[in-house]
Amino acid sequence: MLQPRRRDPQAIPGAPFRIGCSRDRHRSIGRSRRRGGARLMLRGYPVAGDAAGAREAAAGAMAAPSPGPREILAPSPEAGRRAAASSSGHRGLLWRLRDKQCRLGLFEIGPGHELHQVMCLMQAGLWAATQVSMDHPPTGLPTEEDFSEVLTQVHEGFELGTLAGPVFARLRRSLGLAEEDYQAALGPSRPYLQFLSTSKSKASFFLSHDQRFFLKTLRSREVQALLAHLPRYVHHLQRHPHSLLARVLGVHSLRVARGKKKYFIVMQSVFYPAGRISERYDIKGCEVSRWVEPAPEGSVLVLVLKDLNFQGKTINLGPQRSWFLRQMELDTAFLRELNVLDYSLLMAFQRLHEDERGPGSSLIFRTARSIRGAQSAEESGAQNRRLLPDAPNALHIVDGPEHRYFLGLVDLTTVYGLRKRLEQLWKTLRYPGRTFSTVSPACYARRLCQWVEAHTE
Repeated sequence: MLQPRRRDPQAIPGAPFRIGCSRDRHRSIGRSRRRGGARLMLRGYPVAGDAAGAREAAAGAMAAPSPGPREILAPSPEAGRRAAASSSGHRGLLWRLRDKQCRLGLFEIGPGHELHQVMCLMQAGLWAATQVSMDHPPTGLPTEEDFSEVLTQVHEGFELGTLAGPVFARLRRSLGLAEEDYQAALGPSRPYLQFLSTSKSKASFFLSHDQRFFLKTLRSREVQALLAHLPRYVHHLQRHPHSLLARVLGVHSLRVARGKKKYFIVMQSVFYPAGRISERYDIKGCEVSRWVEPAPEGSVLVLVLKDLNFQGKTINLGPQRSWFLRQMELDTAFLRELNVLDYSLLMAFQRLHEDERGPGSSLIFRTARSIRGAQSAEESGAQNRRLLPDAPNALHIVDGPEHRYFLGLVDLTTVYGLRKRLEQLWKTLRYPGRTFSTVSPACYARRLCQWVEAHTE
């Protein structure tokens, strides 16, 4: 049942765009337009556990990574012991940091996990949000109102906001992603996986159970930057449909009862399908804080290594190298124009199997997708088209002579403002003569492209 409410407070403080639903959206849902947007009152969607328990357990839970899972998907023996002990009492910061280092990897968020209730709210909210786009699919080109739309769905005990929903629905459709599949993967049918990483950010990381979609919590200023750049991001992907930029598939807010809003995004995972991947890396093209202690030989821990771990190795792309270098130039030039830095080149590789080899069986030339992305005949030649493997997630996969590589640029929301300029000054004094991540966007883009050129053949 749709209930008009008073004007919603702005979803993102200081956001440079108007908050509200479009006129067409109101008509399609079946009510007259009211000033300041609308909310949907939704009941009956599947949420595990009672609403009161969900509110109590989920309030503030997205603000920081979980200190301990209960059901471990791929633990070390020590991780299992620590997880079993994590249910007792208050733990200090030092203990939790040490515990996190011992438990890096993927963990299933089962009943008893402290993020289980908030996961259930996210799943129920995303299921309902996707249903709206399925019932009322956007048509035509995105409008200014599509980019500024905020649709808030009020459930029993929580609210889930969908920001710029029609824009992301169009993007999902352009990737050939069926809304039914998207809803099934993110809905309540299977638990998410929690990913504990070596990242210094306070974000929480989730994966859908099939590891196809990646969810990450963001600060409000990061969401503000993402939405401010969204029209240019969409245009870049239209002009360069084979871009290495991570595909953001949705931006949402979650508020439990009257608590503070938490924001998260849904992305297409670069590391998918993950079944045959042997090594993973997060590359920034610098050296300070860019080493991860590798897992012991034979360990099942899932680690993402960094720049210094890659020393002495190369990426052998064969004929695809020239495409990769050119696309890195195009994408980093775009991020430089946005005044963005501190993004990462995610990279993973596996040895090619027999069923993945051969131009006749595994490689196709997707001319239709490339031509559809062109804005004019003059731009068609600048799209940097390539051979795409006949595999899921083809836009992030490049096949070399012996290995399959998973490549993508992620973390596109850090703006080079006053905070980062001061951080750069401090690091210049702290690390004289060493390279670190906080530099100007022009220097950052140039350095990452130089790293790629030096480490590919």
